[in-house]
Amino acid sequence: MTRTRLYLTTGLVAILILTIGYRVWSGATDGQASPFRYRYERPAKGAVLAALSEEIAFYQARIGRNRSGGLDLSALGHTYLKMARATGDLTWYLLAEQAAQRSLNNLPFHNSGALFVLAKVAEARHEFARAIRLARRAGDEGLAIVATAELARGRVGEARWAAQALVERAPGLSSYTLRGLVAVASGHDRAALDDFARALAAEEAGETASSAYLRTVWGRFYYQRGRLDRARDLYLEALRILPQYPLALVHLAELELRSGHYRAAEDYFTRVVTLTAASPNVYDHVVLRGLARVHALRGDRVGAQRFWAMAESRLRRDVASGAFGHRRELAIVLLSHDPETHAAEALDLLREELRVRRDPDTLDAYAWSLVHTGRLNEASAVMREALAGGIRDARLFYRAALIEQHLGRTAAADVLFQLAARTDPTFDHGARTVAGLGL
Repeated sequence: MTRTRLYLTTGLVAILILTIGYRVWSGATDGQASPFRYRYERPAKGAVLAALSEEIAFYQARIGRNRSGGLDLSALGHTYLKMARATGDLTWYLLAEQAAQRSLNNLPFHNSGALFVLAKVAEARHEFARAIRLARRAGDEGLAIVATAELARGRVGEARWAAQALVERAPGLSSYTLRGLVAVASGHDRAALDDFARALAAEEAGETASSAYLRTVWGRFYYQRGRLDRARDLYLEALRILPQYPLALVHLAELELRSGHYRAAEDYFTRVVTLTAASPNVYDHVVLRGLARVHALRGDRVGAQRFWAMAESRLRRDVASGAFGHRRELAIVLLSHDPETHAAEALDLLREELRVRRDPDTLDAYAWSLVHTGRLNEASAVMREALAGGIRDARLFYRAALIEQHLGRTAAADVLFQLAARTDPTFDHGARTVAGLGL
């Protein structure tokens, strides 16, 4: 009887995945607003943060009654991480680290939960090798961190192994989403879409943050293929689940910027965070860079320079503190608004960053800095490394093509230009400008 039920359940899930996959590819909605619709009741405005605040208060009260315990401190650290993910406020990572360290002091053995929290904080700080070491000690729970940290290091094969192991041990919304992201990094579009559809089919009530994340990264996939309407549907659905979800807001702002809807882009950027020196946020520099691009595209050079300067100041403070990396982000800001003055500094920042992070985006920024310092042959080699894992990204193909073109390698440049066009047929001058290839 149990085996029969298992077969029936597996068959129903397979049918659901195939149905979702067909609707996504065909664009069919059967009269509904979107094939990506969240099937469960959405939380009321502010309910997620309120629930997390209550959870924090609950564990703090328990810890107050038993300060020598370890498990409650580990659980508190997990909740702090949830708050960091929901708000982008870096303070929550510091609180999570403190709680996890106290947990390990009280319970040094068989405390995988605290190790997971420390691994997550190390990842947020771009200490990827340390994050992987801690995550492996955390057991199965740490496999997701191993996968994302290995992607950051440019080690796609290791990331694929970790993601596959996670799916085999705990198939569900989060693990399928992660395996889909590894497939994107490998250039396996069909496999990525299949896994995103599996994640949607496995979605359960209460997984609001993971549900919003799935739709945001799925939307990013479509954005990079020029399917802007499909990307917008996914971003908006993520925001229907969590109206202030920062990741969806910044991606939707970028989409509106590319579409020439500057007022809408500005609105989405400014909804992300309230910038304050007292409460640094992981999205601060994203907002400032975004607003600088909005003003530049409007032709407001004075306004653009003001926001570039604010972004540079914020990132210099972050880099000087050493707390959460951001060397790459500072280099990109310097290359974006004043490459002639800052190219050498950007190059140094990126060389330092490559010691810990060697993903395609970091390599792309490094190649950009090499171009501005006259090292075209080195830049060409760096772009070959960036593309070696199989990733399909029109921006990367186009950067590599420009470099080959400047080196006089016309045939290689033409192949790369064609790859860019096939990956995203809408990657026109405006899209290239927004991507940092013309601004």
